[in-house]
Amino acid sequence: MPPADISPSLSLRRRAIFAGAWNLGALITSQAIRLGGNLIMARLLMPEMFGIMVIATTVSVVLHLLSDVGFRQNIIQSPRGDDPAFLNTVWTVQIIRGFILFAFTLLIAGFAWFAQVIHLWPEHSTYAAPELPLVLAVTGVSAIIYGFQSTKVDVAVREFQQKKVVLAEFASQLAGLLTMLIIGYFTRSIWALVGSGLVAALAMTLLGHFWFPGPHNRLHWERSALREVVVFGRWMLLSSAVGVLAMNGDRIWFGGSMSANELGVFSIAVLILGALQLGMARLLGAVALPAFSEAARSQDTPRLHVLYGRFKLMFDLVSLFICGLFWVISPLLISILYDERYAEAGQMLAILSLSFFTWRFAVAHQVWLALGLTKYQAMDNIIRAISLWVLLPLLLAIGGVHYAIWGVALHALPTLVLVVYVNRKVGLFDLKRELVVLPMALAGVICGEVVLKIADWF
Repeated sequence: MPPADISPSLSLRRRAIFAGAWNLGALITSQAIRLGGNLIMARLLMPEMFGIMVIATTVSVVLHLLSDVGFRQNIIQSPRGDDPAFLNTVWTVQIIRGFILFAFTLLIAGFAWFAQVIHLWPEHSTYAAPELPLVLAVTGVSAIIYGFQSTKVDVAVREFQQKKVVLAEFASQLAGLLTMLIIGYFTRSIWALVGSGLVAALAMTLLGHFWFPGPHNRLHWERSALREVVVFGRWMLLSSAVGVLAMNGDRIWFGGSMSANELGVFSIAVLILGALQLGMARLLGAVALPAFSEAARSQDTPRLHVLYGRFKLMFDLVSLFICGLFWVISPLLISILYDERYAEAGQMLAILSLSFFTWRFAVAHQVWLALGLTKYQAMDNIIRAISLWVLLPLLLAIGGVHYAIWGVALHALPTLVLVVYVNRKVGLFDLKRELVVLPMALAGVICGEVVLKIADWF
């Protein structure tokens, strides 16, 4: 039998590897399905439909993040994360939040309609698209659906039970995809995209309640649990509220400066880039954060540092390689996957790929959450938001949308000052480790050039 002092670490490692394997498999499958569905819909629908959907999705995301107090992160991090009273209080608050978000979505949809009536927006802009108000209103129903999602899913992530989480998310994604393809084939309308999101949300919510083990959620209100949610979530709320401006500021600005067709083309570049970043974020949230949190709860600082070093190395190498590779092959990739209507997305994707240079520091954010240092996450998002909202209007005025896309790609660079400061404070910063991985970006460029040479032969 192994010594008692090392068995917890070995157990944590096994569970993290198992969870990581499931999430990696799910990532590949999920993104393949997502890309396949998008390729089909790009041939069934006009680009402007994707542009309108970008605005509707952005409104939904903005509202969610403006009210995000980190329910899942709190359940993963909290010592009471498996307490039914705590979980039911979180679920009750979550339901109330869902209805409030839906009400705000209806108000925004009403404003969008009124703004069109009085011709507030430029005629060519995406905000002037006549379908937008109704699409906004219907899309808002997803807030109510997600509000009822069971906390049993969050507990499963906390306990590294990734198999059920992955299968449930796969099933819900497949339900959404089938809905999108059926409606898209018969109607060739934007309602294929809207219906897909609603069905996927409903499927995930039902699976969370009836397929996951554990006691069913019920309405409950415990003051001590609510107090913990508020204390943990106050910095998360500020972080999310400011982060929404950083994460979605590009689409907010471009909705008024791009036509629906142009925004639809931009959305293709964002889709491909976002698929990669979403996959990496999923691994961080489902594997790194629970591992960091367990080490932090047990006050095993050496173990936490080892875990951070391993995750950081992996994400550095992957992020920098993608940065170099996509800088070279993005135009070729778009030309292979899409028709000539989306050709401009290739150059957009190449520029946006530079964001992977700073994206790799998302690992540090997960350590901050595990240690309860949520205020630094908020500060990080404040820096991002200020940087983006200063750069975008300035670059739009100087050189138009093309210049502004550079601002989208590079606006997170000022946050590196904060990352260095906080990581030095908690003993996680290693300059040598940060520098030794940089040649991986050059390796990505070289591989990209090889791919182009091979493509030229054919």
